[in-house]
Amino acid sequence: MAEVINMPRLSDTMEEGTVAKWLKNVGDKVEEGDILAEIETDKATMEFESFHEGTLLHIGIEEGDGAPVDSLLAIIGEEGEDISGLLNGGSESNSSDSKKEEAAEPAAEESPAPAGEPADIPEGVEIVSMPRLSDTMEEGTVASWLKSVGDEVEEGDILAEIETDKATMEFESFYSGVLLYIGIQEGEGAPVDSLLAIIGPEGTDVDAVLKAQAGGGSSKSAPKSETTKDEAPKAEASSQKEESAPVTQDGQRIFASPLAKKIAEEKGINLADVKGTGDNGRIVKKDIENFTPAAKAPSAEKTEAAPAVAPVALPVGEESEEEVKNSTMRKVIAKRLGESKFSAPHYYLTIEVDMDNAKASRSQINNLPDTKVSFNDMVLKACAMALKKHPQVNTSWNGDTTVYKHHVHMGVAVAVDEGLVVPVIKFADQLSLTQLGTAVKDLAGRARNKKIKPDEMEGSTFTVSNLGMFGILEFTSIINQPNSAILSVGAIVEKPVVKNGEIVPGSTMKITLACDHRTVDGATGAQFLQTLRAYLENPVTMLA
Repeated sequence: MAEVINMPRLSDTMEEGTVAKWLKNVGDKVEEGDILAEIETDKATMEFESFHEGTLLHIGIEEGDGAPVDSLLAIIGEEGEDISGLLNGGSESNSSDSKKEEAAEPAAEESPAPAGEPADIPEGVEIVSMPRLSDTMEEGTVASWLKSVGDEVEEGDILAEIETDKATMEFESFYSGVLLYIGIQEGEGAPVDSLLAIIGPEGTDVDAVLKAQAGGGSSKSAPKSETTKDEAPKAEASSQKEESAPVTQDGQRIFASPLAKKIAEEKGINLADVKGTGDNGRIVKKDIENFTPAAKAPSAEKTEAAPAVAPVALPVGEESEEEVKNSTMRKVIAKRLGESKFSAPHYYLTIEVDMDNAKASRSQINNLPDTKVSFNDMVLKACAMALKKHPQVNTSWNGDTTVYKHHVHMGVAVAVDEGLVVPVIKFADQLSLTQLGTAVKDLAGRARNKKIKPDEMEGSTFTVSNLGMFGILEFTSIINQPNSAILSVGAIVEKPVVKNGEIVPGSTMKITLACDHRTVDGATGAQFLQTLRAYLENPVTMLA
């Protein structure tokens, strides 16, 4: 089915874009992640990538031409597909919208402004909204602010680090001025287009800007200020007074934040015993949380001889628990795995693989200069080759159709602090064992350091999850949608095996294939595993 691509909004102030250059021509094949065109916005010229696969059937805006956001930019679909309905429909829709706008213009001119309408946002003040940093992002969390209220901000400065559903990314400012207001605190999440910050001239009345924003002075939504203009100075003064008020202990002045004092009181901690790490030695929240009381020496006067019969030691302690806010990544993982498990009918097939030849081959390969191959690399290579022989496994369920992928993009599950990410090795079937190993190390390393790009975690056609290095013998995985299957790889174990009618020592590994029964039948999954086992038990066949 053909997909309509509209002129994207590549910055928060962009209203129109100009096609600086097309990187694809009508008739060209387009893969998900390919750069379609270079779009010139009001701020910069940026690459625009495709989120769809197919053939470029139509170009709606020629090089050098400009058009408003959401105008028809291109159409991608199957080769030879009839798109006349989309073109005619688009023309009629545009014509209809144009007539409605023309009809509405005179009315707008004649209609007087209603009494009491909120004032417009002052000139020079810019509203910064939560950006959409990936195509699937619906909510973002502020991981950290790089600027504080009152700081000077230059265009291009990094304002904050935003945690999306795929990675933590730096968000730069498109404006210059003073950071007047922060709408989303560190650790808090909010939907795309929520009020993130306000930048403008020093001395701007922020309350007035917030009221204008809430009352329609800007196109984007913003939360209303919870304090009135008269109450705000009082609250601010009260806060400053509380924060700067010293706690006294034996004549010593101890400065601590209100939150630190509150936590210390709850935990029964004497602030005089805590060393502050804040400005001018001020005690802050983390100082209380990291505080460990020093052990006190027992008093000599109270030392007594131990009784002849020691009492029964009963366990004592304090019940405690901690509620940790889920990160954006964790919430998205939960949502997508739940959708996969409950929408795709999973079934599982497990086989045991003789790894004696694989161990011998790996040892020989790694004796070569500048060569290092892991068992995981061998599994990935075997999967990529088996997928080419069993295309039914390299598919996606699409409702009325099944999409056969003629390329092999291998997803590799990688554990990170916040959960699980799946970097994708593109065209894995065309890579050698050493190239696969290099690609996995690079992608996994950048994923753990949160330096991986969103497009490097998209487009997988099959996924491998390996827990063998943790000693897990056998497990099952949830399918990474829209894939039709995922392979779970266990540990290699040494045990007695039967060969040629004799019990001898051997090395085996269990692998489990989870399949979507809508696209992969049981016999198809079994045949895929047979081919996979043949490659792993005879690694020389993967080098041909």
